[in-house]
Amino acid sequence: MMPETTRILPIAAADEPILHQPARAVTDLSDPAIQRLLDDMLATLQAANGVGIAAPQVFAPLRIIIAASRPNPRYPDAPLMEPVVMVNPQILWQSAETCTGWEGCLSVPGLRSPLARSARLRVRYLTRRGDSVEADYEGFIARIIQHECDHLDGILFVERVEDEGTIVSEAIFQQMTAAASA
Repeated sequence: MMPETTRILPIAAADEPILHQPARAVTDLSDPAIQRLLDDMLATLQAANGVGIAAPQVFAPLRIIIAASRPNPRYPDAPLMEPVVMVNPQILWQSAETCTGWEGCLSVPGLRSPLARSARLRVRYLTRRGDSVEADYEGFIARIIQHECDHLDGILFVERVEDEGTIVSEAIFQQMTAAASA
């Protein structure tokens, strides 16, 4: 349950400078402003039908991501998981094995492209309470984490696309998805 004071934050568009610079580490998780930001990020993510969000996307230059996969209009086949807040995440290991999947981004609305990402990874991060966690992820969840960690390093998914001809509009992507499931 979200606190009553949560806000839906504005989402930075691809041309915003904050999305093209490295974010800085969070140093004080007990800061009420950081805890409020985490609540607001989750509310913003849910309102935008996203499956992940990074603090720079809401104009906060901090190393915070939330992975929150769930079926929604943008990702109808997404697996369901409890939201995971990752503060100062570090990808410790990525598999050489990759899988290609379609990606979109709340900061690059209306565009999708297939992108190869590591199929599995191990991440170390702090929880919102400051506990250190090391966990393994795979498949779609691993894709979300890699995409969001890219935001912390100032990289947008469209910068990783090898063939710009594979970028399609959201409308075309939805038509392709509907045709594939018919």
